[in-house]
Amino acid sequence: MKNFIYSSIIALILACTPTLKAQVADDILGNWLNQEGTAKIHVFKAINGKFKGKYFGKIYWLKEPTKNGKPKVDEKNPDASKRNVEINGLILLNNFEFDADDKEWEDGTIYDPKNGKTYSCNITLVGDKLNVRGYVGISMIGRTAIWTKTN
Repeated sequence: MKNFIYSSIIALILACTPTLKAQVADDILGNWLNQEGTAKIHVFKAINGKFKGKYFGKIYWLKEPTKNGKPKVDEKNPDASKRNVEINGLILLNNFEFDADDKEWEDGTIYDPKNGKTYSCNITLVGDKLNVRGYVGISMIGRTAIWTKTN
């Protein structure tokens, strides 16, 4: 009877303990909905060229893709030659590398088309959420947005 009770307790503990999945670099791949619910970003890995193995993200869906009946463009871009580039298809995340020790994607940048600024950025994965932290200078001085995995 004691063995049955101990076995039952161990089984209960194991059933209630969340399964921890070891993070691997490609866990970031896929489609993500931004915190505001206004854009979906496809995160992909460069497979050749000088950026081979680095991670990028580009907008592939906008809740409001048009403005005044025309596709929204990157009108706040500091480079005047890029102000007519459509927001849909714009690459926001650039040059991220996975740090297996810290379990984060780092040394990349994020571009904010709302203000035309580019920020240093680190990304961590927590369950089906990405914590995307943009900052200037040091990461303690910045803002984190939470993106949700989507289809």
